[in-house]
Amino acid sequence: MEGKGLDRETLRMLVGTFESFAKHKLTAKVCREFDEHDRFPSELIGELLGPEIGLHLLFIPQEHGGLGGGAFDVYKVSEAMARVDLGVATAFLAIFLGTDPIVVGATEEQRAHWMRRIAEEGLIVAYAVTEPLAGSELSAIRTRAERVMENGAVKGYRINGAKQFITNGGVAQLYSVLAMAPEGPSFFLVEGGTSGLNPGKPEDKHGIRSSNTTPLSLEDVQVPASHLIGGVEGKGLIHAQSVFGFTRLMVAAFGLGGGVAAMLKAIRYSRERVQAGSPLSEKQAYTHKLIVPHVVRLEAARAYIEEIAVRLDRGEPELQTEGAIAKLVATEAGNAAADAAVGAHGGYGYTKEYEVEKIRRDVRITTIYEGTSEIMQWTIARDRWRTHLQGRGELYQKLAASLEGLHREDPEVGADSAALAARAVYEAVERARVGRLTRNQHVLFRLGEMISRAEVAATFCRYAAGRGHPDYEAFFAPGALKAMARICAREAALDVASEAIRCLRGCEPAGAQGAADLDRALGIGSIHASCAGLLSDMDQVARAINEQDAQRA
Repeated sequence: MEGKGLDRETLRMLVGTFESFAKHKLTAKVCREFDEHDRFPSELIGELLGPEIGLHLLFIPQEHGGLGGGAFDVYKVSEAMARVDLGVATAFLAIFLGTDPIVVGATEEQRAHWMRRIAEEGLIVAYAVTEPLAGSELSAIRTRAERVMENGAVKGYRINGAKQFITNGGVAQLYSVLAMAPEGPSFFLVEGGTSGLNPGKPEDKHGIRSSNTTPLSLEDVQVPASHLIGGVEGKGLIHAQSVFGFTRLMVAAFGLGGGVAAMLKAIRYSRERVQAGSPLSEKQAYTHKLIVPHVVRLEAARAYIEEIAVRLDRGEPELQTEGAIAKLVATEAGNAAADAAVGAHGGYGYTKEYEVEKIRRDVRITTIYEGTSEIMQWTIARDRWRTHLQGRGELYQKLAASLEGLHREDPEVGADSAALAARAVYEAVERARVGRLTRNQHVLFRLGEMISRAEVAATFCRYAAGRGHPDYEAFFAPGALKAMARICAREAALDVASEAIRCLRGCEPAGAQGAADLDRALGIGSIHASCAGLLSDMDQVARAINEQDAQRA
C-alpha cells in the first residue's frame, strides 16, 4: 500500500539542497560561533525559509502551497539537519510543531488561511504548551482563556498565563498557545507582537545554544474567536495527543543524526590517531567499546524509525506507543554515542576544537524535550501493559513465533535471539501481572525499557533480512548489516533477561526461592548459548566501519 509523501527523487533533491547549503553556510566554524555567542542564526534561518530553498514547505500540505511531505520525508530531512547542527534543526522542528494543531484540528477555512501564510511568508512558528509548574503534563496547564462576550455571543478570548522553554519563543511570528478555556484545554493562534504577549530573556542553555528558547508571559492577550483552533473549545489535548507518534519520531531522528555525527568524528579520529605503533581503529579495546556498540544501536534505531515512518505515511492510527519507542531508543543511542565519541578523542574530546563536546551537549536535549526518556518508558509500559491484558499475552508470543519463522528463512540475521528477547518480555510482563508488581513505579519503567529493546531488535532483524522500506540502507557499514542485527538481537536478549531478573527478584522478600524457575522461564540457558560468535561479529563490523571510512576519506 502506497503512503503519502514525496517521490524518491524530490526527497533526494531536498536533502541534497540542505546539505549543499550547510556545506557553504553552516560550516563547523559558523556553528561553533553561534554556540559560543548563544546566537540565533536569524539570517540563515531566513534563507532556509525563503523562496530559493523553502525547506519549511516540507511540512505544509500541497493544497496550501507546500510539498506535502510525509513522516518518512521529515525524518530524512530532520536527521540530515541534526548531523549538521541540532540547534538549527530544533528551530525547524518547532515550526513543524507549531503548525501541528492547525493541521490536525483547524477548520478548513482556518487551515487554508494559516498554512498558506506560513508557506508564502515563511513564518517562524512557536509551539507554546509547556508551563513552569505543569512541565509535560498537558492536563495540568494553568494558562486561562476567558471568553469575551458581545450581544450574547463569543467575540474573542482574553488569555493570561505563563509558558516555559518555548523554542523560537523570542523570534516567532506566530504562536500556537494551549490554554484552559471554559470547556477545557484549547489551542489558540496568537500573532507575534500582539499586546500582552511578552517573550522573556532567552535561556542560558547547556546545549543547542543556537536555538532560541524563552519563557512567555501572556497578560490579557486578546484574540478573536476565529483564532480558536477548530472553533470548538476543549479539543486541545486531543490535538496534542494525535501527533505525538509523528513528532516524537522526528525527535528520534534528531537523536539519530546527532549520534551519527559523533560517530563519524570518532571513527575518523580512530584511523588517524596512532598509538603503540598502530591506529586506534585496529584495537579491540577501542573499537569494541567506543565504536561498534554505538553504531549498532544507531542502526537499529534507524530501522525502527523508518518502519514507523512508513506506517504513519500509510495512515495507520494509534502509533503513539511506537513513536515513544522510537524516541526513547534513538535519543538514548544518540546520547550514548556522543558521550563515547568524547571519550574516543581522549583529552581532545573535551575541547571545543574537535566538536564532539558540542554534539554531546546538544544531543542531550533530545532525551528531554517532547517527553523525557522516563515519560517514554512510562508511556510504553502503560500502553503495552494494556495490550497484554486485553490480548492475554498474545502480543509477544506472536512476535516470538514470527521471529522464529524468520530465523528458519534467514538464519543469519539473529531473529532467533530476538525471539528469545520477545519471550523474555512476555514472561516478565506476565509475572508482573500475576504478582501485581506494577504497583511499583520502578517496575513499570523498567518494563518500558525491556519492551523497547525487544521490539527494536525484532524490527532490525526484519530489515536485515530485506523486509524493510525499499530505500532502506544502513548509514554505517551496510555490508555488515546482518552481523549488526545479530549483535543487536543478542544484546536485547541479554538486557531483557537481566532487567527481568532485577525487577522480578527485586520485588521478592529476602530469602525467597525461585531463581531456577525464573531462569528457565526466561530462557537463560538459550540466551547464553545465543552469545556464541558475538566477538567475531563485532570484529566484522569494526572492519567494515573502517573500510567504509577509508572510502569516504
